[in-house]
Amino acid sequence: MLPRLPQIFAALFQRLIFILVAIGLTLQPVHAQSILRDAETEALFDEMSAPLIRAAGLEPRNAKIVLIGDNSINAFVAGGQAVYMHTGLILAASNANEVQGVIAHELGHVAGGHVISTSDGIKTATGITILSLILGAAAIAAGAGDAGAGILAAGQQAALGKFLAFNRAQESSADLAGADYLSKAGISGRGSIAFFKRLQNLEFRYGIPQTDSYERTHPLSGERIAVLQGVYENDPAWNKPTDPAIEARFQRVKAKLQGYIDPKRALIVYPTTDLTIPGRYARAYAWHRTAYPEQALAEATTLLRMVPNDPYFLELKGQILLESGRPQEALPMLREAVARTNAQPLISTTFGHALIATEDKANFQEAEKVLKASVGRDAENPFAWYQLGVVYEHNGDAPRAALAAAEGFYLQNRPQQALASARSAMAGIKEGSSDWIRAQDIALVSEAALGDKKRRRR
Repeated sequence: MLPRLPQIFAALFQRLIFILVAIGLTLQPVHAQSILRDAETEALFDEMSAPLIRAAGLEPRNAKIVLIGDNSINAFVAGGQAVYMHTGLILAASNANEVQGVIAHELGHVAGGHVISTSDGIKTATGITILSLILGAAAIAAGAGDAGAGILAAGQQAALGKFLAFNRAQESSADLAGADYLSKAGISGRGSIAFFKRLQNLEFRYGIPQTDSYERTHPLSGERIAVLQGVYENDPAWNKPTDPAIEARFQRVKAKLQGYIDPKRALIVYPTTDLTIPGRYARAYAWHRTAYPEQALAEATTLLRMVPNDPYFLELKGQILLESGRPQEALPMLREAVARTNAQPLISTTFGHALIATEDKANFQEAEKVLKASVGRDAENPFAWYQLGVVYEHNGDAPRAALAAAEGFYLQNRPQQALASARSAMAGIKEGSSDWIRAQDIALVSEAALGDKKRRRR
């Protein structure tokens, strides 16, 4: 007996979903990953990437490098002009030039509009899949079950192969665009080649066949090196060294990141015999993260002796004191760090937190001023909104405390809590005012997000 057509199409629909999911796995869900923020790291990324962003025909103020807390060696773009870098990539890189090579490549995706054009590749692959479903269903319905199954399998393979080829072409295009940006910026491609060789070593380690990249989303690293080696070696910047100041700052950032991400590993990589600035920086964070505040403070104090008035060392010492229950002692360090960084928003938020943590009513007025300025310059910091909400609550301004909470929940992708807080704010704020309109905006966006979530569950 032949199977009924509705049953056939149900099974075929499941196959279509499988293909679409397989294709979708190549896309990176940014909202599902942890974004790490640090004032010193972001300042370094801005300086390292600015000449490359200009070379790509973009404006540095509109593009940014975002750090993702993930130990894999990866970087990606997900629309807009943001490049997402995994912490694992930063820790694996030997020097700043290697990271600049990765940034240049990812900017190739941004300038090439590859995230947008990926939908074209998906459409082509989906078209092949649907056609194979129709032909396979017809064959099965006509009684040629084996032939129909063969058509389905071939269609799946062709669709996936088509998309993977499309993706590899984009990667190759981004490689060449990145080489062009490095050249225009006068930055050597040595780091780019070194990083691809690092990836190639990983391919060898994991036994990835080096003969064919047909079933891969990216060309093999050896193929990429073969194409880029001559391009870079013939560029005038090939033998140009990295700016020593940038390299020194990179080693500092890498060390503090190691201490923050993996304290136990940091104490191995940077033992107490390492008396360099990166060594002490890594240990200061490692000791602090593992609840040894006195050792952490000793390292931070020594760092300030080595580089007096360094704003990030001041920030570190203030943070250690604050998080060790000594907020009053933290204030002078954090106040100076804020002054020396022109009120950098992340450092200002820590300072505002310390002012509140003293529980001294005399400090709350300054905390409100500092935190308002912080969110005014950087509205994408949930912790700053939380601290500002604490100040509003202390002042008896419950509606604006609710609005601050709504801002924080919205940034954390928590639409249900954002909606409830926004509605609470609207109930107590004068209708039509700027704060009321902002609360309404958050409520509308959050309500729409909840509706989308419900529809996806059906």
